[in-house]
Amino acid sequence: MFAALHRALARPRSLALAVALCAASAFAGAADGATLGERLADIREVNRFVPERALPMLQAIEAEGRAAPLAERAEFLNQLASAQYVLGHNEAALATTNELIALGRAQKDSVALAKGLLRMGYIESGEHRLAESHRLIREAEQLAATTKDFDLRLRTIISSGETYAEEGNLPTALDRLQTAAALARQGGDPVQVVMALNSLASLYGMLRDPEAGLKVLEEATTAALKTNSPGRMATLKDTEYGLAIEARQYQRALKALQEAIALERKIGAHSMVAYSLVNLSDCYLKLHDYRNAANYAEQTIEAARKLNDRGLEITARLNLGQAYMALGRLLEGKRHIEAGLAGYEDLGDKPELQVVLVEYGAALERAGDLAGALKAYHRERKISNELFEKRRQQAVIDLQEKYEADKKQRQIELLRSENQTKSAELDNRRLQQRVWWLLAVVFALASAVVGLLYRKVRHANAALHEKNRELKQQSVRDPLTALYNRRHFLDFMRSLPGSLGDEQTGALFLLDVDHFKHINDTHGHAAGDAVLTAIAAGLREILRETDMIVRWGGEEFLAYLPTIPRGGLDEVAQRILNGIASIRVPYGDSALAVNVSIGYAPYPIAVGGQVLPWERAVNLVDMALYLAKSHGRNRAYGVRGFADPDKACIDEIEQNLERAWRAGQVDLSVVLGEWKELRIASA
Repeated sequence: MFAALHRALARPRSLALAVALCAASAFAGAADGATLGERLADIREVNRFVPERALPMLQAIEAEGRAAPLAERAEFLNQLASAQYVLGHNEAALATTNELIALGRAQKDSVALAKGLLRMGYIESGEHRLAESHRLIREAEQLAATTKDFDLRLRTIISSGETYAEEGNLPTALDRLQTAAALARQGGDPVQVVMALNSLASLYGMLRDPEAGLKVLEEATTAALKTNSPGRMATLKDTEYGLAIEARQYQRALKALQEAIALERKIGAHSMVAYSLVNLSDCYLKLHDYRNAANYAEQTIEAARKLNDRGLEITARLNLGQAYMALGRLLEGKRHIEAGLAGYEDLGDKPELQVVLVEYGAALERAGDLAGALKAYHRERKISNELFEKRRQQAVIDLQEKYEADKKQRQIELLRSENQTKSAELDNRRLQQRVWWLLAVVFALASAVVGLLYRKVRHANAALHEKNRELKQQSVRDPLTALYNRRHFLDFMRSLPGSLGDEQTGALFLLDVDHFKHINDTHGHAAGDAVLTAIAAGLREILRETDMIVRWGGEEFLAYLPTIPRGGLDEVAQRILNGIASIRVPYGDSALAVNVSIGYAPYPIAVGGQVLPWERAVNLVDMALYLAKSHGRNRAYGVRGFADPDKACIDEIEQNLERAWRAGQVDLSVVLGEWKELRIASA
């Protein structure tokens, strides 16, 4: 299914990242004789769930809040900025947050400054500037640790843990959130226990361990009953929904959402209701109840417009588009999904855009729109390649930074040794003036030190040489599979001369793992990595040592065979299909079986009187791969040649390879997987 709550991009961190729970247990106004601090505590509870009510309450006490002592003034500004941002008053929220940070710096107050930095981190997260958001939140955590404000310290630990989860560093995130849960239990405040355990339960969902998350949620629910807060119980129901979805318990997920909406409507939490509605739409999609899915998606779009929440509207449009397509309203469905995709592009969220394009292409393929599916497939491949290259570049940068850090440390140690030597030599000169008969001993000691330093320098140079060799190796190899990476292949192809022979030729084979997303979703990413590693090892066995095998991107592999008989390409394709199908990947108590789809062609290949550049040859092979996947998977489609190579137009062929094939312009081979008859077909 396209979009659930975790895909609502514009959701403020106050509703998404840290589940920033407050300190009161019921919604209350200013009681007679209540101090400003007590009233702010009550308002904070309202602000957490119903900011549209909290903002007028804060505005009513603004003069008192700004004139209050430092602690109350800082908390007033913190709550005011929170309400302003959640309600879409972004400029006002930014100004208030900067005022809070300036107050903390001017007064040299760590509590006020930590609150300001934490609030600014939430705002940066809401604007999708995650790197800056994470930096601010972790700085706030360091400051809060120096204070006696237990609630602030706990909240920053939770927020910090969730920044690591956003970065994909799940072990560190788990350590931080388990620490927060232990601290909350020690403190004994049920509100803080709910805050920590709810976040920990959500992380277990990301770890694909929903059973552990649901167990933690039981403890959180017991604590939430003590708070007498419908809003807190609603947040736990939202978390239960996510965990039940991960466990594929869709009826339980539906019940949890319905209970959450009832609680949210009871307290008038319109923003929370809107997010529950989009989740309800997604849940009905998973249950194949497309009419209800469309109904709740339409309700979400209306609510998102009232809240001025673009990310929520994008999510709802994707759900609505899928529901319409399933109901046979193909054009309307495509219109809504394309609007959602455009929204993701505007927000710059390429990982989410890639996921949606995969699902969109599959939906179009089921609807029979193969041209649209092909377009979605190519868009997804382009983004996948961009993300893969970005991750590869980051890995190289990280390795270089580690190398530079090691180099600086060695330099520091060398300088320290040199300083020690100089000091020793100075002492020796003084000793020479006083005790002349020790001169021979001093020279012997100096010689020993110089020899030691010489050996250290030689050792450092050897280590430096080894690091350089390791860095070079890392720059051309994929770290998971140890195959060549895309960068090495690009450098190799630029220097490769293009020539056509009569009997011998080169060849390009592009492989894609069938149903790889299902493997990751069902068994986890560790299983996916094991599959990729096993396929890489299998390809080394199937192909020759002289053949170049490349981790092309994600679950794609590319093989360049420098020389092969022209009539032998189909045989190689059959050997790869059967060889991969015979692989069994041990994982847990079971063994996983996988298949691949393949596109291939001779290289060099000529069309229109000219030899195609290697980039266009790869693109041609990529289109053949798509035909293999769209026509049943576990098969290979190979471009053998063109009906009239001198007159063929590669631009027209690239627009729709299948149409060109059926029109007789392209000659294709079709090779089926194991246990199927080898068939050579041409249009």
